[in-house]
Amino acid sequence: MIETLVALLFAHAMADFVLQPDWMAKDKTKPKAILLHTLIVLITAQAALGQWTWPVLVLAAIHGITDWIKARFAPANFAAFMVDQCIHAITLIAFAMWQHSLWSTGLWAQVVPPQHTDLMLYSMLILCGGILTISAGGFAIGLLMRRFSYRLPNIGLTRGGQLIGQLERGLIFFFVIVNQPAGIGFLIGAKSVMRFGTTTKDQRASEYVIIGTLASFGWALAVSYLIVFVGNLLPPLEVMPTSN
Repeated sequence: MIETLVALLFAHAMADFVLQPDWMAKDKTKPKAILLHTLIVLITAQAALGQWTWPVLVLAAIHGITDWIKARFAPANFAAFMVDQCIHAITLIAFAMWQHSLWSTGLWAQVVPPQHTDLMLYSMLILCGGILTISAGGFAIGLLMRRFSYRLPNIGLTRGGQLIGQLERGLIFFFVIVNQPAGIGFLIGAKSVMRFGTTTKDQRASEYVIIGTLASFGWALAVSYLIVFVGNLLPPLEVMPTSN
């Protein structure tokens, strides 16, 4: 079951945050956009599992219906985004419990040696975690901060703040995965120094940066430790062959 879930989580991250352009995300009330996104969900799930089976079509249809309902009736804010992603996660877990053998009966499990399929699963999980931490995190924090009308003075690099957020979340993910969370303290110190000049002159700027930074760090930590938890449920990865 956990192998199937990891493959589906990876497919979901790819379909929602890598292979979905902005126009598609904004126009999901239109048949063309929602049908194309549903098709992408279907294809990525099939590719990750290594097989075509009718339950995957059901999963893709549920994903598409969920996204259409959200686009049609929910506001474009952080709460709606989180509810949407939670529904997707619950759907994936339920589907993996229902069709728990999809990974073991798929192409990858049949033609790839067991030690290499374990590596595939861990790679999928790490890539999924990176996508959710960096890309999904950026989208989520952007929605969260949209409610605040304040914007930092436009005196820095174009999209520099966005890149800083991506780098800090990526580094947090790396530190957690390699079991070196102490490195996160260095990031906090570095971020404080970088923003010191701006935040000491303007209380609104200070509060804006603090909220954004805490939200970004919190998101990265939550996703990172969730990935670690799921990884601990996978079979142990044997990097070196065992001796007789």
